[in-house]
Amino acid sequence: MHTVIVYESMYGNTREIAEAIAEGVHQADPGAAVDCLPVAEADADITRTADLLVVGGPTHMHGMSSGLSRRMAATAEEHKNGQEEKAAEAREAVEGQGLRAWFHDLPETESGTHAAAFDTRGDTPGSGGAAKGIAHRLSHHRYDVIVEPEGFIVEGSDGPLRTGELDRARSWGASLV
Repeated sequence: MHTVIVYESMYGNTREIAEAIAEGVHQADPGAAVDCLPVAEADADITRTADLLVVGGPTHMHGMSSGLSRRMAATAEEHKNGQEEKAAEAREAVEGQGLRAWFHDLPETESGTHAAAFDTRGDTPGSGGAAKGIAHRLSHHRYDVIVEPEGFIVEGSDGPLRTGELDRARSWGASLV
């Protein structure tokens, strides 16, 4: 089985979740080929080879990030003291392609290719989530979304991840196999 995990990450939290999902897939199927890639590196050639495509991103303004929300997040991060590493990662994310644009270039698959969607989000009432929008776009591209979209909790606006979320992401990844 070939699993491709594509993620967009501003502060590293979504990247950490994606890597934990990859570990979970490996734990459940040690022989599985797993590619865990930032959205900028996930071209159509690699997604076409996937038996399972897992896509995730951060929640911005109640849903999937946009060019505007990524610029706003990077600007906010630059104004925080002692957060140089996170600010650099956020600036890099702004310069790259986000999931919304990536979906425009994602070719439709043959019906039956499995997929799953996840996001990172705050734990406040009304914070929304990006995973449902990601799952909807996967379905629109004829992927068979095999599980309900999953959200992983970030403390504050930029992290860290809530205690236990990496373990939960590994378990979720294993359950996808």
